[in-house]
Amino acid sequence: MPEATRWALIVHGGAKTIDPGLHDRNRAGCAAAAEAGAAILRAGGSAVFAAEVAVRVLEDDPVFKAGFGSVLTSDGTVEMDAAMMEGTGLTLGGVAGVRRIRNPVSVARLMLPARPVLLAGEGAERFASEHGVTLVDPETMVSSEALASEHAKAHDTVGCVAIDVTGAIAAATSTGGLPGKHPGRIGDSPIAGAGLYADDTLGGCAFSGDGEAILRTLLAAQVMHALERGGSAIEAAEHAIARLGRVGGEAGAIVIERSGAFGIAHNSDHFALALHSNGLDAPRAGLHRDEL
Repeated sequence: MPEATRWALIVHGGAKTIDPGLHDRNRAGCAAAAEAGAAILRAGGSAVFAAEVAVRVLEDDPVFKAGFGSVLTSDGTVEMDAAMMEGTGLTLGGVAGVRRIRNPVSVARLMLPARPVLLAGEGAERFASEHGVTLVDPETMVSSEALASEHAKAHDTVGCVAIDVTGAIAAATSTGGLPGKHPGRIGDSPIAGAGLYADDTLGGCAFSGDGEAILRTLLAAQVMHALERGGSAIEAAEHAIARLGRVGGEAGAIVIERSGAFGIAHNSDHFALALHSNGLDAPRAGLHRDEL
């Protein structure tokens, strides 16, 4: 594996329509997540650890619909999905439909060396408990923001893609799903090839948007195929969003190719983002396209 030309990290807070009153909070939250992940990479840490730390910041911020602050199902409960993939050994961990885990992305990371690679509901929570994660009361995962009308309009998955100084790549996603979703509904976020993918020989990507549409078109696989054909990160991201036109729906893509170059594309009104690399003094954050 050739040495990466730089470390780099990009996070997204969702491809969505954001109420003007939440614009600044989305920018600030994404910037904080990018800086937290960049601190790991700057110190020589791994892409996996950086992606986990960045997504945990978003999970803990109630303005984002992941972890604490997730939107509610039709039963008035929180059900969360998350995944982590690292591109060296193509290891994968995913959880779906969990209710008692404060930071689902960290449980996904714990699953990377384990089998099976995807656990749901009570089984995922049992795995978490067996690996030292303290389970919480499901009611503590409901935030006041999740009940606000402007927050309900600004819903979508969060994610991160990172490459470290060794050239290792990681991708992570976390989501509370769709507001008012049917209990037990699972979208694209924990599914490799749909909501995320990472391969050190090519790059990594993470998606946000209409989960059913992303699943039907396997958008992360579309990105990887485009990179394999020699496309750039931006070309791969744009190719995937264009493929979504076959079934409709909104989505946003973040991509890092193995050189450390970024790619961003979306067809939503806004796409909350922040990016950082050792070529930038501080995170660049915005709602794309005119702000990055």
